[in-house]
Amino acid sequence: MRVVAGLIRGKQVDQAKAILLNSTKAASRSVIQALKSAVANYAQKNPEERVGENELYVKEIFVDEGPTMKRMLPAPMGRAYRIRKRSNHLTIVVDKGNPVKK
Repeated sequence: MRVVAGLIRGKQVDQAKAILLNSTKAASRSVIQALKSAVANYAQKNPEERVGENELYVKEIFVDEGPTMKRMLPAPMGRAYRIRKRSNHLTIVVDKGNPVKK
């Protein structure tokens, strides 16, 4: 997930969507859904502003560790292997203006 998040950090929203649609990573689906939600939230919080996707940019995007489900897999000789199914929390902040160049 962090690899996909790094692809769109600092980009305009329309460019970020194009990058995610052409990405072969499985995480890009989740990121594009969260990006659409962030744009909709921005429009909800600022109803007086009429901004398009080409005016918004990804100000911040970060991935934090989420809860881990622990499972057991039977192993030879009465043992068990531990399986950790990891999840994450994705946070995207969009803003109006020019992206910051590094």
